[in-house]
Amino acid sequence: MRVNMKLLSASVLAVLLVACSEPEQAGAQGAATPEVEVVTISQSSVALTTELPGRTTDYRQAEIRPQVNGILKQRLFTEGQLVEAGQVLYKIDAAPYQAALANAKANLTSSKAVQHNAKLKADRFKGLLGGKAVSQQDFDDAQATLMQADAAVASSEAALQTAQINLNYTEITAPIAGQIGRSAVTEGALLTANQTQVMATIRQLDPIYVDLTQSSSELLRLKRQHSGDNSEKVSVDLLLDDGSEYAHKGSLQFSEVNVDPSTGMVTLRAVFPNESGDLLPGMFVRARLHHGNDDNALLVPQAAVSRTPKGQASVMLVNSENKVEARVIETGRTVEQSWQVLSGLKAGEKVIVAGLQKVQPGATVKVVTAQAATKNDAANTAAQ
Repeated sequence: MRVNMKLLSASVLAVLLVACSEPEQAGAQGAATPEVEVVTISQSSVALTTELPGRTTDYRQAEIRPQVNGILKQRLFTEGQLVEAGQVLYKIDAAPYQAALANAKANLTSSKAVQHNAKLKADRFKGLLGGKAVSQQDFDDAQATLMQADAAVASSEAALQTAQINLNYTEITAPIAGQIGRSAVTEGALLTANQTQVMATIRQLDPIYVDLTQSSSELLRLKRQHSGDNSEKVSVDLLLDDGSEYAHKGSLQFSEVNVDPSTGMVTLRAVFPNESGDLLPGMFVRARLHHGNDDNALLVPQAAVSRTPKGQASVMLVNSENKVEARVIETGRTVEQSWQVLSGLKAGEKVIVAGLQKVQPGATVKVVTAQAATKNDAANTAAQ
């Protein structure tokens, strides 16, 4: 009986030892060093671009209005066609203005006749004045009459010029070359000088403007980064509403000198060739501005960047002792699948891109180079 008890005690002890050893083994397995994938930050050349929303607008626009009163007699263009500067578009009934011109010519002739007579009389009195044949008063009166006749001639000439101008205005011409829209009036319409109603609108569409909007803070940041750049050197690509890229490049012309107080935005204006007429006023587009290259840019994969509760960008990196550190960084523009790093990182540091959920700051990790990142870096280097 005693032997059986000893055997039982030995068996129980063995079971207890096995049960205790299993948690120790599990704890040893759980304490294994976690493995993370990292990319090594290095300097690279990056094209600096900014993509902004915008709308197309006419390069020039002219609203056609009459400058004299009258009845519209003819419309001499086809709606939607291209017109040349100086081309006659409308004709107003010219009869009243032809009569006014004839009357002005007659008045000028009459004024010149009076002037001629006054001049003869003044010259004659001047010759008789020395011999006391006429008084000084008579001579002065003759001179005054001549001056009045000269003024009457000048007034008649001005009236004639006005009558000629009004007659010319009965033919309404295109002030600029461009594409003319629909006509708002037809033959027989009564027109009034400088009326508010527009008869037609001419738009010059080649070249064409694209007005872009950008926040004032972003504009200031770009100016600080590229203080030596001239806006005239900035080339612009255009992305159409359907996602396709416009065939021709444009150039940045200028930026507004004031900020819209309601939106905090600044308007930039770019100009594009539009010989084929693909761009029409009012189209929504996106423009990509090229500011040059940053030859010392630092890029970090977007997968490695997270946000703190305060909204700051942060990354986890591995130091020289293979320990994890958390780092707040400042990011700039996106470059494909990466962020441009403005501050917070330097070349040579290793940023964790995979395995973030398994580590905390201060933990010791096993480092593996991220294969995907290596392939992307090689592809980018080959493309450059």
